[in-house]
Amino acid sequence: MNEDKLQAGTVSLYLRSLIFWIVFAFLIVTFTTLLVLSFPFPLEKRFVLTRAWSRSVLWWLKVTCNLRYEIKGTENIPDTPGIIFSKHQSTWETTSLNLWFAAQSWVVKRELLWVPVFGWAVYMMDPIALNRGAGKQAVDQLVRQGRERLEKGRWIIVFPEGTRIASGKTGRYRIGGAILAERTGYSVTPIAHNAGEYWPRRKFIKHPGVIQIRIGPSIETKNKSAQQILAEAKQWIETEMAAITTLKDHQYG
Repeated sequence: MNEDKLQAGTVSLYLRSLIFWIVFAFLIVTFTTLLVLSFPFPLEKRFVLTRAWSRSVLWWLKVTCNLRYEIKGTENIPDTPGIIFSKHQSTWETTSLNLWFAAQSWVVKRELLWVPVFGWAVYMMDPIALNRGAGKQAVDQLVRQGRERLEKGRWIIVFPEGTRIASGKTGRYRIGGAILAERTGYSVTPIAHNAGEYWPRRKFIKHPGVIQIRIGPSIETKNKSAQQILAEAKQWIETEMAAITTLKDHQYG
């Protein structure tokens, strides 16, 4: 009997995830096409589209997979833009961060822009597209373009671990975003979340539950080295990750 229930539960998760993915693909095609066609309009107008995309995806995720989120720390978001250091575990955070932060530019891999249609849509959002293998040149580009966008009043979104890291693991925190903070003097806002526990990287099935997001107090960067900034951000993020894991274990243990 227990095995039958387990199998039925697995089938249900699979079907719910399948329904989610079908509509998710439709939303990607629809919104990326609209973004590409929005080239005559200013960047600020395009953010209306990206936020509509985010709300649509998160609503559909809730309906089909019963996957919701709880966010704490929005009062820590500064009134003026700065640099965001976010944990990167899943596709989920790439669809949600623009709900809580105004106009923003993402630091992405240059290769992402080469993807037909989707890459063009990403380009329309004026990202900072880096050749990760360029070393110092990539850092110089990040600082130069990051400063330009910050001075225009945009947030800079950085995933300091560089790529999606499986839930429960910690990747190597890279120095580039911290160098940008050191040289520009803009504050860093750290973000921790456990989206990878419910929407794992490279996995088909989405699991029901409540994703926990924590936005931390701003880290002031003036008169600090990049190493100090990175260490402070990492300590806050990883401490919060441990607290989120403890909370989940307490609730469901």
